[in-house]
Amino acid sequence: MSGKSVPDRNNYPDARASPVGIARAEADYQRFRFAYLEVARIDPTNEVGLAMIGADMDRAHAQLQALTGLPMLPFTQGPSAVFRREAQRLAPAHEHEE
Repeated sequence: MSGKSVPDRNNYPDARASPVGIARAEADYQRFRFAYLEVARIDPTNEVGLAMIGADMDRAHAQLQALTGLPMLPFTQGPSAVFRREAQRLAPAHEHEE
């Protein structure tokens, strides 16, 4: 052997994750994402509701990342923080449409 270690295939989470589990985690994340946008559109002052849904969305996103083998980087923001900024940016545009 050349001295290089061969990666153990059992260490790859995505190889062990079932497609059904990944699909379920993706559906959970999309459901929380839709709920967050809906609350942000209807009642953007509902900070408690947005925080609760945002926390659920972050957990669903972390679960999806874990199933697909993507590490959570320590310097990245949670998806709910990114989504909150996007929803706030889009809110004034929707107010003028109605």
